[in-house]
Amino acid sequence: MWNKGYYAASVFLLLFIGLSFSGYAAESGWALLLFFISLGIAFRGSAKLKGFSFTTMIFGVVSAGMYYPQYFLHAGGFKLTALIIPLLQLIMFGMGCELSLKDLATVIKMPKAIAVGVICHYTVMPLVGFTLASLFNFPKEIAAGIILVGCCPSGLASNVMSYLAKANLALSIAVTTVSNLLAPLLTPLLMHLLAGKFVAVDFGAMAWDTTKVVIIPIFAGLLFDYLVRGRLKWLDKLMPLVSMVSIGVIILIITSAGRDNLVKVGLLLVAAELIHNLTGYTLGYWLSRLLGFKERECRTISLEVGMQNSGLASGLALLMGGVATIGLAPAIFGALMNVTGSSLATWWHGRLPEEKGPNAIKLRADPSGVKGR
Repeated sequence: MWNKGYYAASVFLLLFIGLSFSGYAAESGWALLLFFISLGIAFRGSAKLKGFSFTTMIFGVVSAGMYYPQYFLHAGGFKLTALIIPLLQLIMFGMGCELSLKDLATVIKMPKAIAVGVICHYTVMPLVGFTLASLFNFPKEIAAGIILVGCCPSGLASNVMSYLAKANLALSIAVTTVSNLLAPLLTPLLMHLLAGKFVAVDFGAMAWDTTKVVIIPIFAGLLFDYLVRGRLKWLDKLMPLVSMVSIGVIILIITSAGRDNLVKVGLLLVAAELIHNLTGYTLGYWLSRLLGFKERECRTISLEVGMQNSGLASGLALLMGGVATIGLAPAIFGALMNVTGSSLATWWHGRLPEEKGPNAIKLRADPSGVKGR
């Protein structure tokens, strides 16, 4: 049975189509934005579609950035791109708040599975990204952005999708944690080796940038959570919302800044990043199968390999001076992985793994309310 959100979405979709074919294409963007917002609200009322609500919101954000980039580049004399790094640090702080020392202790309990997940993550995605960048003949900075996505760690989105997919949530959190802790070393190293022919990569500068965007905020979040655990319960509910809003704002700013370049290479770049994402899921799953892991672990490693911290990639692109070029692939990848990840998790959710066993770790916040990365 339809709720009011579906009716509103239908009206805005018809309005978008009508304006587009009546010579008012510029004005139709607002109707498209409202369509996606209404659809996302409607999905929140469905147990099966709830996981797609954030995805539709991201599509709305991207459409706003494509139609009206001029509104999301400056606020008076302030460049909105300056918000990207603080927002990323806030997201990573939230990730630190979601972790605990017990979560980190799982590394000792599952060394083989975690090692495979991390190694697959830092080999499959960088090499696939390099292959696509070399084959598609993109401009050099666009190509470097594809590689940058592949060289980044996984993010919170993979933890949420693992929960929804009935995978091994403890393993997912552990792989995400380890891959992020290794990012200051492996991300600049891989970028130097694979993207050096496309753009100049300063290993030391990127290592420090990754440290201040990822490591310092995560440990600050861990410390904050340890000191105030149980005293600020409202924070557990607030941080996922803050993370979602921050991810949306980052994607909006990057889409707006790179709108002209995106128009030139849009469909081809979307195709490349979709291949990148889906190849990660596929190789992650079947490599872990070949290594003898059970279904729950295979699902987890698949999601951990295929889903990247696209927000970190966007921030590093900004610090490299290429938010409108290098930053395009991360923005597109982030939107796509929410669609594919939600779809894959939903499909797996209805297909119970053969083996049974409880997840060792539970997310403290509503898992369907945390996306991105």
